[in-house]
Amino acid sequence: MKLILASNSAARRQMLKNAGYRFDATAADIDERALKSAHLDAGLPVDGLALVLANAKAKAVGADHPADLVVGSDQVLICGDKVFSKVSDLTQAAYQLAELQGKTHVLISAVSCWHENQPVFQTSETADMTMFRLTTKEIDRYLADAGPSVLGSVGCYQIEGRGIRLFEDIQGSHFTIMGMPLIPLVKFLKSQSNLQ
Repeated sequence: MKLILASNSAARRQMLKNAGYRFDATAADIDERALKSAHLDAGLPVDGLALVLANAKAKAVGADHPADLVVGSDQVLICGDKVFSKVSDLTQAAYQLAELQGKTHVLISAVSCWHENQPVFQTSETADMTMFRLTTKEIDRYLADAGPSVLGSVGCYQIEGRGIRLFEDIQGSHFTIMGMPLIPLVKFLKSQSNLQ
C-alpha cells in the first residue's frame, strides 16, 4: 500500500517529507468554492468545513487509487462570522490583512485518510492567531518584503518566515497552522503496518 497526498500544497508536501515519509502527490480535482458554498448555505457548522474539504480531496484521489492510502487535508480561516479564502493578488492580500489585524482569528486544519473508497481516519485541530494592530504602511511594507508567496496562505501570511512578525500571540500546533494536523496523522500512519 502506497501513501498518496491529495494535495499540491508545498507546505503539506514538505511536512510529510520532513517526517520521513515516501509518498506520491497529486492534486484533487474538486470545486472547493462550490463545496464551501453548499456547506455554508446549508447552515452546517463552520468548524466542520475543513474536514468536509479534506474528505472530498481524499475521496476524489482515492477513487483512482483504491488500494493505496490517500491523505486529504485542508484548512479554513474564520474571523468573527466570516470564512476567509485564498486571494489571487497582493491588493486583495492587503485588504485581507487589514481585516485580520488587531483581531484573533481561528485556523482549523483537518486531515482525512481514505483506503478502498472509504474513510479510515479523520481529525481536525484548531489554532488561535492574534495579530498586532497594523497600519496600512506596515501591511504594505510586509507584503513588499514577503512578495507573492503569501498568496499560497489563506491568511496571506507565512509564520515560517516574515509573517511571524505580524502576531502578538499564537495558541496551537505549528503543524496545524501550516495546514495539516501532522502529529495525529503520524500516530495513525504508525499503526499502518502494510504501508510501504
